Amino acid sequence: MKAVGLYRYLPITDDDSLQDVELEAPAAKGYDLLVAVKAISVNPVDTKVRSPKDKEEDGVEAKPKILGWDAAGVVVGVGESVTAFRIGDEVYYAGDITRSGSYSEFQLVDERIVGRKPKTLSFAQAAAMPLTTITAWEALFERLGIGRSGEDAGKSILIINGAGGVGSIAIQLAKQVAKLTVIASASRPETIKWCQQLGADAVVNHRNSLVKEIASVGYKHIDAILCLNDTDGHWPAMTEIIKPQGTICSIVENEQPLKMGPLKRKSAGFVWEFMFTRSMYQTEDMAAQQVLLNRVSQLIDSDDIRTTCQKVVHPINAENLREVHRQIESGTTLGKIVVADWS
Repeated sequence: MKAVGLYRYLPITDDDSLQDVELEAPAAKGYDLLVAVKAISVNPVDTKVRSPKDKEEDGVEAKPKILGWDAAGVVVGVGESVTAFRIGDEVYYAGDITRSGSYSEFQLVDERIVGRKPKTLSFAQAAAMPLTTITAWEALFERLGIGRSGEDAGKSILIINGAGGVGSIAIQLAKQVAKLTVIASASRPETIKWCQQLGADAVVNHRNSLVKEIASVGYKHIDAILCLNDTDGHWPAMTEIIKPQGTICSIVENEQPLKMGPLKRKSAGFVWEFMFTRSMYQTEDMAAQQVLLNRVSQLIDSDDIRTTCQKVVHPINAENLREVHRQIESGTTLGKIVVADWS
């Protein structure tokens, strides 16, 4: 089967950073589905895993490493323990970071973290959704504890970096599902407009003082904060803005120690979201990701949520994936970029 992989962890400007390779197609066993991949989406995690490593011995692979944690395709094989899917089903999923990824014609993925592709979306449009959808859903409804049936309607949330992949779906879920008052942050005219189109009630500029920006839209404190960019840089402002007994959630690793004193005085909380936790640790509730992906499929098909796919590149090959990695690393992308169809 065709695939795109790497042998060395290199800057994306190096043509060897991602290469076209041929691999043997795997077979499904246990809870695994064998999926014929039709489209894949590129996320920042792809570029982080691909980037050069600190230690030289960590920079070489004997066999090609296959990246990719966003895909949509068709089930072509099922393991003996599979119960939720059959051959021919159209699916979408983010997969498991500890296993071979979606930059391949065929991929094995545990059925418990797979959802049914929205009927109203193409494979490309669907491939843009899984990783960011799982991240946003878990952050909002599990880590921050926001009611998913409107119990917290009217409460405020600040979504930092609202125009990115996770922010683009988080705005919609917070507004359409949770019925929150959504304040998103963005810094360019096109990203501000995008956040507004997705349903943000207000947009503030995260390149300015967030404390002053939040005050400018009528708030001193915010009930919940979802940080999707620069945890270190935004930490002082977030701890000042968060409401007493509120919660901050971040998906971005810190590089410096985070001062917890301001949160203690407010009895406020801080929590991480990492969407690969369930699959990495084979948690008892792994199937929660299947449930949430199926729920979002319903929301998309009922026109409550829209795809965040903003660009589709054809076909799937190393050259096109290198170019998309370059765009992701520029930090200026809007929504999601998808690569579709094998040549």
